[in-house]
Amino acid sequence: MSEEKELTMADMEEQIDASMVRYHIGDIVHGVVAGIDNYIVYVDVNSYMQGIILPSELSEDPSFSAMDDIKIGDEIDGVVTMEDDGNGNLVLSRRQAVLITAWDELKKGMDEETVYSVKISRAVKGGVIAYLNGIRGFIPLSRLAVRRIKDSEKEEYVGKYIDVIIAEADDEKRNLVLSARELEEKRAKEEYDGKIAALHVGMITKGVVESIKPFGCFVSIGDGLSGLVHISQIAHRHIKTPNEEVKVGDEVDVKIIDIKDGKISLSMKALVDIMEKNEPEKDSEDGYISDEEASTSMSDLLSDIVLD
Repeated sequence: MSEEKELTMADMEEQIDASMVRYHIGDIVHGVVAGIDNYIVYVDVNSYMQGIILPSELSEDPSFSAMDDIKIGDEIDGVVTMEDDGNGNLVLSRRQAVLITAWDELKKGMDEETVYSVKISRAVKGGVIAYLNGIRGFIPLSRLAVRRIKDSEKEEYVGKYIDVIIAEADDEKRNLVLSARELEEKRAKEEYDGKIAALHVGMITKGVVESIKPFGCFVSIGDGLSGLVHISQIAHRHIKTPNEEVKVGDEVDVKIIDIKDGKISLSMKALVDIMEKNEPEKDSEDGYISDEEASTSMSDLLSDIVLD
């Protein structure tokens, strides 16, 4: 019992000693939000003095609000800007504390290609502004999306949340550049690569001719994928231009004959070979073949191997 009492007394002495610690201007103080009143944040800094953070010292982000973004019990850091405001309060700046640590975190996020969700604060010349970790970030129009964004469209982004990565973080120049375009491109490539991985040489499917070039035609095979039918793979006969056999909008049957570096090579000619192999011989020793049996179409022959 006496041992417990001695320990308790020791703990009390430690707490008293800690409470007597004096902080000086420039010190970084760690505390817990004890209350919020009139947009002033009161912080328990484990001292006989109470810390206060005025609204102007909360964040560089003008949309940051003590009432909406801070709650009682939150841990918070602040730089001492005044040792005593005359009322026994230690005046702190969360804004300055954020600036001290934020740049290191932002540089790390840039190196690791961390994805952040940011709210567009306002439109400015050449782009838009969004705050990340309390730091003002600039997103140029050219980095707002994969598609070209017109200057007249930038206002549509204000107030919206978008995913970005950090393109540049320079603490000396206090220059933070964010980008949504690179992230969209990366995600689109990953999605495309996944679709390509689901294909294999030999697959047969239907497609639609979407464009014609002197060297062949491009055929859409669905799900955002297209492949090239080289002019030599369009027909068995020699043709000078793909227009001799196909036109834009034609639905055609194609076979995947090669997949390399994300590019799909298709053949229409190969399907003619398959059909010919499946045609019965005219002089078959098996005898009579009815008209119904002889009317087998290409779609019937390929029905078991057509890719949906």
